[in-house]
Amino acid sequence: MTHRVAIEPLTEAEFAPFGDVLEISGDPTAMINQGNCARHSDLAKIDILEGRAGISLFHGQPYALPLELQMMERHPLGSQAFLPMSQDPFLVIVAEDDAGTPARPKAFVTRSGQGVNYHRNTWHGVLTPLERAGLFAVIDRIGDGSNLEEHWFGEPYLIE
Repeated sequence: MTHRVAIEPLTEAEFAPFGDVLEISGDPTAMINQGNCARHSDLAKIDILEGRAGISLFHGQPYALPLELQMMERHPLGSQAFLPMSQDPFLVIVAEDDAGTPARPKAFVTRSGQGVNYHRNTWHGVLTPLERAGLFAVIDRIGDGSNLEEHWFGEPYLIE
């Protein structure tokens, strides 16, 4: 039996238990560059254990909907931020922890200009561009040690 999960718009309130929505909202922290650039500072907490923060580029292939979710992952030693380098939407799938495994997933779709920062140890799906291949700047932990746990579901979830 396949479990179904409906996709919701990504909002700060709904996503708060899992991480930070990275987007411009509200007044800027400061105006810089002779008043030509609005700075919105400190939008996410980068949480790293036993390593350092690094910036990587991920180039992900697109997925079609409905999506069969068979696996989720988490990173116990560091948060992970995804900043799209295009205006295309992507799918964000997260779940609360249930005694070391993911609980029922929640699925969100981003709108133009949104990124996410997963809190350290948050269950999430893989990078999932929707319309075309996506290029993302990723800020996460660089260092020794295992920073990846995967959980494979006995029965997949259908994200639609």
